[in-house]
Amino acid sequence: MKKKYLFILCYLFTISLFSQTITTDRPDQTEGSSTIPKGSFQIETGILLSEEDNAEKKLLLPSSLLRFGLTENIELRVFQEIEHKIYHSNTITGFKDLQAGFKLQVFQKLNSSTEIALMSHFNIPNSSNSYSNNKLGLINKLCISHPSTSKTQIAYNIGYDYMFGETWSLTYSFVTSFQVNDKFNTYIEPYGEIIELNQYLGKINLGFTYLIKDNMQLDYSLGSGINHLFNYTSVGYSILFN
Repeated sequence: MKKKYLFILCYLFTISLFSQTITTDRPDQTEGSSTIPKGSFQIETGILLSEEDNAEKKLLLPSSLLRFGLTENIELRVFQEIEHKIYHSNTITGFKDLQAGFKLQVFQKLNSSTEIALMSHFNIPNSSNSYSNNKLGLINKLCISHPSTSKTQIAYNIGYDYMFGETWSLTYSFVTSFQVNDKFNTYIEPYGEIIELNQYLGKINLGFTYLIKDNMQLDYSLGSGINHLFNYTSVGYSILFN
């Protein structure tokens, strides 16, 4: 009899752990307007290979975002990347600056066609000069989406980044996604930044997500520069612990 009750408890625990459908902030550049459920923990990690106009290749492995649901509308976030610079057959490895912050959902109503969240990260310099901005900074985004019963969804971000005593920039992204079926989604997204109102870098990317289980997701994306030489490709995996 005790074994029977133990089995039932384990079964219920497993259901509660994996019943929540996952929503992620990767692989696109647009941060979502929703937060993860209170008390849950989510890992979003991946590999990204990029190349810029100076012929330098960068491998980000891993690139990881950790999210913790503090309340129903506030989540805590930590983002860290390990960068491998590949230039003329030489590879240099180091940690990029740590980002830590929060996302606050400021507007969500049951019958509303608009959701709004505010995301803010502190940029915290690390000990490696070659990978660090060597400055404290703020990365802020206003995250807006328009939930719909149709298979096509849109979301966009408007942002302001500032490195104290150094540079600032305005950022934007606009993503259109299409639900192919219950597991498979595709998207296309223009995005970019305006650095101190005198330099514009425009980019575009596209990709897809595949839902393995309600709490597990695979993704793939690739992107390119619009007005400058830049390209990247990325694969990732996300998991939600509720």
